[in-house]
Amino acid sequence: MVAAEPEGFICGSGQLLERGRGVRFTVQRQGSVTPAFVIRFEGQVHAYLNVCSHRSLELDWNEGEFFAVFGDELLCATHGARYAPASGHCVGGPCRRAGLVKLAVVEIDGGIYLDSKDDVHLAKQKE
Repeated sequence: MVAAEPEGFICGSGQLLERGRGVRFTVQRQGSVTPAFVIRFEGQVHAYLNVCSHRSLELDWNEGEFFAVFGDELLCATHGARYAPASGHCVGGPCRRAGLVKLAVVEIDGGIYLDSKDDVHLAKQKE
């Protein structure tokens, strides 16, 4: 018998390589289902709504591809808005100082979990 994952499970820790491909998922927030993603940067796990602050478009140019070519910024593939991976703050492009919406996540026992303390809940894991 296989035990079910605890509530809020996004992915296994091993799925997130440093500055590598992110994992997409969806959250229920303020009555809406919204795309989100989680990445690893400088050894830490960070999650954001997958919504560019410049235009309400998803950032990734291919599914899970959020980092710019050198892995030092998150990049909106549509208009080139750039964000700091650790904070989500706008660092250049048309985002005009508006950052990404950060989600609270924790890494426990080889898993990445959404911390739903901010009234954000996992809606459905995207395959």
